[in-house]
Amino acid sequence: MPEPKRSATLIKLGMYLLAVVLINMAGLTLFARFDLTGGRILSLSEASRKVVSTLSEPLTIDVFYSRNLPPPYNNVEQYLRDLLEEYAVYNPKFFNYRFYDVSADEGDISAEARDNQKLASTYGIHPIQVQAIEKDEVKFQRAYMGLVLIHGDLIEQLATITTPDGLEYRITSAIQKMNHKISALLRLPEKIQVKLFLSSSLNAVAPFMGLKALSTLPAEIEQAVKALNARTYGKLAYEFTDPVADSDLQKLSQADNLLLLTWPASGDGKVAAGKGVIGLLVEHRGRKIALPLIDVVRLPIVGTQYKLVGTEDVSRMLNNSVESLVEIHESLGVLADHRTAPIMGGSPPGSPQDDPQAYSNFREQIALNYALKPVTLAQNPIPEDIACLLIVNPREKFTDYELYQIDQFLMQGKSLALFVEAFEEAMISPNQPPVYQPLDTGLERLLEHYGVRIRRAYALDENCYRQPMPPQMGGGERPVYYAPLIKRQFMNQDLQFMKNIKGLVVVKASPLELASEESRPKALTAHLLLASSEKSWEIKDRINLDPMSMRPPTSASDMRSRPLAYLLEGEFSSYFAGKPLPVREGAPRKEDEPAAPAPAAEPPQIDMSKIEREGQFIAQGKPGKIFVIASADMLKNMVIDETGRGANTVFVLNAIDYLNQRGDVAVMRAKEQTFNPLSETSAGERTFIKFFIIAGLPMLVALFGVGVWIRRAARKKRIQAMFASPSK
Repeated sequence: MPEPKRSATLIKLGMYLLAVVLINMAGLTLFARFDLTGGRILSLSEASRKVVSTLSEPLTIDVFYSRNLPPPYNNVEQYLRDLLEEYAVYNPKFFNYRFYDVSADEGDISAEARDNQKLASTYGIHPIQVQAIEKDEVKFQRAYMGLVLIHGDLIEQLATITTPDGLEYRITSAIQKMNHKISALLRLPEKIQVKLFLSSSLNAVAPFMGLKALSTLPAEIEQAVKALNARTYGKLAYEFTDPVADSDLQKLSQADNLLLLTWPASGDGKVAAGKGVIGLLVEHRGRKIALPLIDVVRLPIVGTQYKLVGTEDVSRMLNNSVESLVEIHESLGVLADHRTAPIMGGSPPGSPQDDPQAYSNFREQIALNYALKPVTLAQNPIPEDIACLLIVNPREKFTDYELYQIDQFLMQGKSLALFVEAFEEAMISPNQPPVYQPLDTGLERLLEHYGVRIRRAYALDENCYRQPMPPQMGGGERPVYYAPLIKRQFMNQDLQFMKNIKGLVVVKASPLELASEESRPKALTAHLLLASSEKSWEIKDRINLDPMSMRPPTSASDMRSRPLAYLLEGEFSSYFAGKPLPVREGAPRKEDEPAAPAPAAEPPQIDMSKIEREGQFIAQGKPGKIFVIASADMLKNMVIDETGRGANTVFVLNAIDYLNQRGDVAVMRAKEQTFNPLSETSAGERTFIKFFIIAGLPMLVALFGVGVWIRRAARKKRIQAMFASPSK
């Protein structure tokens, strides 16, 4: 019966082939990807899927990436191709991408590559120099590694892509930014004014300053504004003004922050003494941004040099100014009075801790997603369009009415991000260590009512950052006990925006403690985000943070883990419930201001003390959030890196995103942070793992082989027994 067997085999083979064909056909239309990496770092985040799926107009990404690059840059190109392919799956109708054949090699290259180089240059993408190692020899080559996003009339560029880290976040943020920018521009009722101020009197002295192209500057600025206007739906209005020398140039310069130049007469009498102003002013609804057009550089020996800003830089500054004025991002309120840290920039009040440049990295990173709005409680109420208020290191006492504003802001279901201090650092003299004076601003009362208390101490930890010492000081490392290293086991991994953060550093933080469960509202949930290690202690009396004079305590009873950051969320109860509601106090009269005339004496018709107020007060709030950490140093440049990829930066930005209902963006950012330390193990565990790898695995393989041999021998005996002839 061989024929039926053969037919059955052929039918079975045909069914297998048909199944393979059908699976491949399904694979052409159905997309599936299995990501087994920790944190799913090779898959699109939910935020990216949501952003790309909501595109209603075509978006094209043009990629200019040189081929055959040395490692690790060749892997970046493949990762970028896979990433864009996955974006396209979630919106194939409106999401498109193209890879252009560009080559930065000198000499004989194809006409297509040369045209693509010119196209890349028009988008502001230029070759960079990368390092390659071939045959133990270090070589350098020029390469294109960038892309542009084109959405309607808008263009965004990622000029340099040298690593896959954070690439999804950068692309998704750019797409989201373009969507918001289109909406913001289309709803503008009036145009944005771009005004060029250039005194014609400057033409006489320009050649001596090295500014020979100054006369052509108005035409170049007008051309740059026209080019940008074509990408901003015609929302720019250009105006050129020539302030004459006999006008009040000093007043104009001070009012609009324009550069005023004054020069003496030349010795030969060819150039008369004079003055003139130059600057570019972008204005919208009373807000002004002044852009410098001359770069003034003072060089040793050479002296002062003047240089006109390039056309590309002018276009970039104009674009950034337009984005700032139309507020394409969500608003983030920043408390700007009560001697808070200068997060918004500006001139420092005078304290060494008030340097605005110390917060420049945080300012640049947060401005990528939020429009910072200053909030002055003493003058105006908190704006309604703010969902989160950032309070950083206030050092002046709040009035009851100002605390009332913060309280009612939270009761509306909004959020507070508090980076506060328990002490104010004061320098008595240059030769003495600083003195730490306890702070009492009134915020402490609010926080304690909401369920968390700041201890008057600093948390120190043996597991801390270790500062490398130079050879002249003995080399080695010096422990900085007030900068604890927070390891994974002391971080909350239950919250999504914290899940992929493996460790970070906390600087000069005071411990926190929760109020008793009886005093905390039942509708509140307290998440402990960060804690020091079990080798941590406190310093609260005679505080001296000099690493040279600090030593761990001798008593082990002082060592324990201490909470450093909390997230409270739920329905908060008002601090002012059941209390007289505070009112705004009028501004005190200045000494030289005449007193207001007293009203004519009339018999009072109403007893004003008997008037009662109701309404416009929320006693039990909607679900809101409070993030609190007792350290303002967490926002300084020594902690926040300029790339935005460090673990500390990711943690801070994620916390603010979570408070602003942008948890999906926080998850996307957190999954790509690069700090990934090994988990600590005890000496016994390390010995066991070492023994298991060296001897255990070979023994397991040998035992497995013996087991297979025994099983085969037993099977062989069973088969022999089945076919053995019966005994006669």
